[in-house]
Amino acid sequence: MRIAYLSTFYPYRGGIAQFNAALYNALGKNHEMKAFTFTRQYPELLFPGKTQYAEKGDNEGDVKAIRVLDTVNPFTYGKTAKAILEFKPDMMITKYWMPYFAPSLGTVAGILKKHGVFNLSVLDNVIPHEKKFYDNTLTQYFVNRNHAFMAMSRSVADDLLTFNPQAKYALHPHPLFDFGEKINKQEAKAKLGLNPEDSYLLFFGFIRRYKGLDLLLEAISDAKLKNRNVKIIVAGEYYEDAAYYNDKIKEYGIGEKVVLRTDYIPSDMVKYYFCAADMIVQPYRSATQSGVTQIAYHFEKPMLVTDVGGLSEIVPDGKVGYVVQPNAPAIATAINDFYDNSREVPFTTNLKEEKKRFQWESFAGAIEGLYNNK
Repeated sequence: MRIAYLSTFYPYRGGIAQFNAALYNALGKNHEMKAFTFTRQYPELLFPGKTQYAEKGDNEGDVKAIRVLDTVNPFTYGKTAKAILEFKPDMMITKYWMPYFAPSLGTVAGILKKHGVFNLSVLDNVIPHEKKFYDNTLTQYFVNRNHAFMAMSRSVADDLLTFNPQAKYALHPHPLFDFGEKINKQEAKAKLGLNPEDSYLLFFGFIRRYKGLDLLLEAISDAKLKNRNVKIIVAGEYYEDAAYYNDKIKEYGIGEKVVLRTDYIPSDMVKYYFCAADMIVQPYRSATQSGVTQIAYHFEKPMLVTDVGGLSEIVPDGKVGYVVQPNAPAIATAINDFYDNSREVPFTTNLKEEKKRFQWESFAGAIEGLYNNK
């Protein structure tokens, strides 16, 4: 089978580019592949981070994609479809995570659909975390131009069915991200310049209000936690004003409890942050699924997640970590339990077994199944 894959690839950076490269390579073991990506992904004015592009140390560059689609320029939509059709694909894969991409990806998909190409989209989100009045219209436009979908959580599948109750889809959890071999905790702390005597919790990824970092900051100000030798590492780039979080740190008097590493974390440094931590904390106010949980599984790190979206489907409560309500007292209670009852060793043992269900090959197989049963 010939498969065209239109989405974010190198030179763009981040978790979506990493996901696409991993899936592309998994499918490429059995199929002829060609990758297509953007000449312009976002206008600079709309991008909340410092740069969209990969830097030294990033590992998104193992797929050579043809840069053709400018999301801002409709004249490139037909050009992109033409370039893909010249490859004569049986199937086109896209990845959908926000309505901004619906006009460009949806138009290309619509043209290919008229030429008999089977369109499949891997859905990160159907309904975005930060909602706008035009979201439903754009998402409906995109959904209507696809034949099938891969949903990575039950909540995403349910959202899809609100747009198309007869939608053809497969449900498969987000596979593992591979960021290298697990290393010794003390070695990781040394690499990051952290105090070897301190214990660390990790908040990882770009920082936006729905990620709930403020809830974690409030939780760590809990009286019992304040007296513990436990600190938070905040590793990720601000995608909004940092002043709000700096004010919270001052308000709670926890400056000495928070290690701020608020730049984009290159791929070759990810393992040090995860391996230095006792537990990964995702205090999200809303979610579908998360690549962060899959990095934690890869490094066999216990997790604390909130009971939103599909996170509870990925993190069995009391087995590999905690599923709590999205509020500071619940988060603090779980962290205290983790240290009071020495949960790290049993959780880590369970992680070794639980992680086996998150494989790229089975994800690729589910895509093949949707095509074969079209």
